[in-house]
Amino acid sequence: MESTKILEVRVDRVDLTEAVDLISQWIKENKKKYIVTLNPEFVMLAQKDQEFKKILNQADLAIADGIGLRLADRRLKRLTGVDLMLSLIKKGYKTLLIGARPGIAQAAAKKLGVFGLTELNTKKINEIQPDLLFVALGMSKQEKWIVKNLPKLNVKVVMGVGGALDQIAKPWLKAPKILQVIGLEWLYRLILQPWRLKRQWQLVRFLAKIYL
Repeated sequence: MESTKILEVRVDRVDLTEAVDLISQWIKENKKKYIVTLNPEFVMLAQKDQEFKKILNQADLAIADGIGLRLADRRLKRLTGVDLMLSLIKKGYKTLLIGARPGIAQAAAKKLGVFGLTELNTKKINEIQPDLLFVALGMSKQEKWIVKNLPKLNVKVVMGVGGALDQIAKPWLKAPKILQVIGLEWLYRLILQPWRLKRQWQLVRFLAKIYL
């Protein structure tokens, strides 16, 4: 698997089909792995949080989530965390969604026909024994929780999914396909959620650091 480094953070150059095939093989072989879904915010935080940078660089798979990182390296392929999650769930693996605000994981799970929990309870997770565990705690917090708890979890593959569960529970938050294709899903989300403006500023800082 080919990869590149952007500001000292590894990003794997895989597309959706390649990622799904790789993860399916991990599940078949009963291997315990974790995946990170990178965007410019992740890379910028990693510049000042060395623990977070180490977690990102040691991930078994690091995908470029959205257009931001592809602006820095055109060799990266289009692959979002939401698309990867939904494609894996469609394959019928036992799946657990956990985290987010109260009720969101359960609402998303009901739409997808999988398990959902708000509480980060390792005992309950191990009772379910999911093939796939998707954790929604927000950037950095979810990745640190995964790495800390993975050794004692009876799961196969874990991925942090940030706000993905909100998009599933509330479908209107997901940008129309045409905007996703041309890389403007961020603008759609910004219009619906103006408070994200502070987060978008990280994209500006990231591109300035790359090109200036």
